[in-house]
Amino acid sequence: MRYRNMKWILGFICLWSWSPLLCRAEDHTPTVQEIVEKTNRVAYYQGDNGRAQVLMTITDNQGRKRYRQFTILRRDAEKDQALGDQKYYVYFTRPPDVNKMVFMVWKRAKGEDDRWLYLPALDLIKRISSQEKRTSFVGSNFYYEDVSGRSIEADTHELVDTTENYYLLKNIPRDPASVEFAFFRMWIHRTSFIPVKIAYYDDRGDKYREYTALKVETIQGYPTVTRSSMKDSHIGGETLLQYRAVQYDIGIPDDVFTERYMRNPPMEYLK
Repeated sequence: MRYRNMKWILGFICLWSWSPLLCRAEDHTPTVQEIVEKTNRVAYYQGDNGRAQVLMTITDNQGRKRYRQFTILRRDAEKDQALGDQKYYVYFTRPPDVNKMVFMVWKRAKGEDDRWLYLPALDLIKRISSQEKRTSFVGSNFYYEDVSGRSIEADTHELVDTTENYYLLKNIPRDPASVEFAFFRMWIHRTSFIPVKIAYYDDRGDKYREYTALKVETIQGYPTVTRSSMKDSHIGGETLLQYRAVQYDIGIPDDVFTERYMRNPPMEYLK
């Protein structure tokens, strides 16, 4: 069943690419560093800035569902910057108890990221410490770190297998005490470099957490994941993300990503 799912996802990538080149693997195997950098670029750096509206469905271990709706804004520090600094702004609209809540990240290519959370009911801007980045993002199976991405320098990377369609990487944290996993594996599509699946393993080598890209579309020439899920057997349940109205290069200014706009949302960029 998992193999058939992988083939279905690959077919979806080819369907939406409109190009036979995307459906043919490279003639040579790139280095591990090249694979990691290309994958990170596709996952987090397409275009110089962008916006997406997101519907999050959280299903707990008893099958009960909760929903979150929010908009993500992203801006690279410099145009055409390769894997450099970025800023993220996440504005919540539903349900009512999280309406107008804001999560903001200043992501640094080198060094620790800065993260803030604005709680409108208290009119409070809370700094999120580095120890909290691998905790639940608004009660979901995703972590705060999943939103803006994990630094590629935080792990060592090994290419353990190359199949017809995928590169399989094993990634080990450089600072094991800072994370809850022992290692994680990534299945990376060989021509689009989309991470189709990421599985996290504990100290006993048991898989306990799994991300899956469920749908891929080509938007403004960029292969883009528009539906994904995260499962976690430790806490149970699953979180589904559905992306719509995705746009790249819409000219989001840098001053949007400041404390001022956490209290006064830039609605012209959020609609």
